[in-house]
Amino acid sequence: MNPEQQERYSRQIKLPQVGHDGQQRLLDSQALIIGMGGLGSPVGLYLASAGVGRLTITDFDRVDESNLQRQVIHSHEAIGELKAESARDTIERLNPQCVVEAIDYELDAEELLERVHAADVVVDCTDNFPSRFELNHASIATGTPLVSGAAIRWEGQIATFDPRDPNCPCYRCLYPDTGIEAATCAMEGVIAPIVGVIGTLEALETLNVLLETGEGLRGRVMVFDGVAMEWQTITLPRNPDCPACGQRPTY
Repeated sequence: MNPEQQERYSRQIKLPQVGHDGQQRLLDSQALIIGMGGLGSPVGLYLASAGVGRLTITDFDRVDESNLQRQVIHSHEAIGELKAESARDTIERLNPQCVVEAIDYELDAEELLERVHAADVVVDCTDNFPSRFELNHASIATGTPLVSGAAIRWEGQIATFDPRDPNCPCYRCLYPDTGIEAATCAMEGVIAPIVGVIGTLEALETLNVLLETGEGLRGRVMVFDGVAMEWQTITLPRNPDCPACGQRPTY
C-alpha cells in the first residue's frame, strides 16, 4: 500500500479483522457483480469505497427514470445510458484507484463461467430466478463463493453459498424447482430503502468472504421484513439430493 491508500483505508485498517494484511488482500481481490440496479448500486459503491481493487460489473439494461427511486448509483443525467457504464463512471469518481470493467451485454454460459472463475467472489444482484440458477451453476462449477440477495415490496433476503465448503448448501438447496417464477419490482412495487438494506449487507458479506472473517451467512438465510422491522434467520442445510450440488447433480 502506498501512503495515500493507507490514509484512505485507515479506519478499516484499525480493525483487527482487517489490518494491513487484510486491506492488501482486498486491494488484490476481484469481485464480479451481476446487475447494477437497486442491489448492485450499494454493492458497487461500498466495495469500491472499502478498497476492493478490481470490480467487474455487468448489466445490459439502460437507466430509466423509474430506476432513480432506488438505484442510487445512477443520476438523473444518466437516463438513457447503459447502466454498466453509468455505474462505472460513478464508482471511478468515488475511488479512482479501483479498476472497474463494465460489461454491457448479457454473459452467455461459456463467458459467464470464465468470468466467475476469474473472480474471487460473485455477488448476485439480479432480479430473476433463471439468472440466479445460472450463477449458482457457475459458482459450483468453478468453486467460487456466491453472495446472493433479493428484495421486493418491503421484504428482502440474503445468503452466501460457498462451494469450497463441503457442508455449505447451494442456491438450489433453497430453491430446487427451476420452474419457479419470480415477482418483479415492476409488477409488485418496492420501497426504495429495502434494496439499500439488502445490497449494503451483500457488500458487507462480500468483505467477510474476501477477508475470511468467519462463517458469515454460509448455511443461513437472513430474511428482513421492512414493515415489522424484523429479521429472521433460517438455517439451511445442504441437501444431499440437490440437483445442483448433491451426489447426483443433473445440470
